[in-house]
Amino acid sequence: MAWPEGAVEGIAARADGWARNGNRIAGVQIDFDARTRGLGHYAAFLEKVRRGLPQRYRLSITGLMDWSANGDPQALLKLKGVVDEVVIQTYQGRDTIWGYERYFDRMRAFPIPFKVGLVEGGRWIEPPGLAQNPRFKGYVVFLVQPRSRGR
Repeated sequence: MAWPEGAVEGIAARADGWARNGNRIAGVQIDFDARTRGLGHYAAFLEKVRRGLPQRYRLSITGLMDWSANGDPQALLKLKGVVDEVVIQTYQGRDTIWGYERYFDRMRAFPIPFKVGLVEGGRWIEPPGLAQNPRFKGYVVFLVQPRSRGR
């Protein structure tokens, strides 16, 4: 989380360049598996990113399911004002995490708008009540490269 000076400005400049070439750029997503116990430090890092990123760009992050069950509520509240959404990862590697359903019971109190990140080809049955959660904003499917054949 120690980005070099000017890194965020560089990301914004690259996004601006893509936009000038006719692409619709909604924002930036940071895919970093911040440990649940390190959420406070991650929130401080993301505050710096948000300050350096033009307001026209949304800030999205990936997050662990464990954040809803064991994350520091104060650290999660700090994220609420900094990121626009969290994509909750329900997989590890190429497989859906066993027992994901029980984490979604805790998502009722999750203070940030979120999407559910699914892995391509993974097993998924929507937990009861998820669609009714006012902060649930849909799904993101993470594609995986085909496994290479051994030689």
